[in-house]
Amino acid sequence: MSPLPNRRDEEVRRLLDTPHPVVPVDLAARAVLRGRRIVRRRRIEHTVLWALLAAAAIAGIVLAVLAWPDHSAPPVPDNWWPTSGPN
Repeated sequence: MSPLPNRRDEEVRRLLDTPHPVVPVDLAARAVLRGRRIVRRRRIEHTVLWALLAAAAIAGIVLAVLAWPDHSAPPVPDNWWPTSGPN
């Protein structure tokens, strides 16, 4: 039993039999420059985001310290059970 011809196989063979397009000479150099730009941009973005995170953490700590209630004075107890009252 022979397998049926596959249309996709024929299309791939036809594509591979055609002459390949010409690759620009400076393609590798352009790719390297683009890659360096991408890496540099990502590094700057990560640095800025880490700095913003650190600034937000510091601001949160400062805000918590400033808004924290002062515990140096003893709290005034509420009279839940009055000792004297109308009988």
